[in-house]
Amino acid sequence: MRRLISFLIGIPIFIILAALALANRQRVTVSFDPITPETPLYSLNVPLWVVFFAGIFLGLLAGGIATWLKQGRYRARARHAERELARLKDMKDDLEKELKQIKDQTSAPDAAQDQPQRPALPAA
Repeated sequence: MRRLISFLIGIPIFIILAALALANRQRVTVSFDPITPETPLYSLNVPLWVVFFAGIFLGLLAGGIATWLKQGRYRARARHAERELARLKDMKDDLEKELKQIKDQTSAPDAAQDQPQRPALPAA
């Protein structure tokens, strides 16, 4: 079901983006030299759709990095909670072993008391 919804949403978006790319095939000069725009030190001559999609890609990348950095404290808390959980599980296992040993020690004398006592032999 999710895959069908993805296709129903993704295919129209792809068609719109393809039409946008076909409609903007004219070449533009992208200059990376703000000081001398007439004779830039480095520039690219690319189709307009490349500039458009590169802007979208860089925006998504910057947003993803910002989100990842902002959520760092939550990941740190989760790692701390996982370590604490592992420590507490180990403690629980150790306490269960101790409890079993104590139960075994206290039940062993009881088993000897449950057996019938033999009468003492008369003194000769």
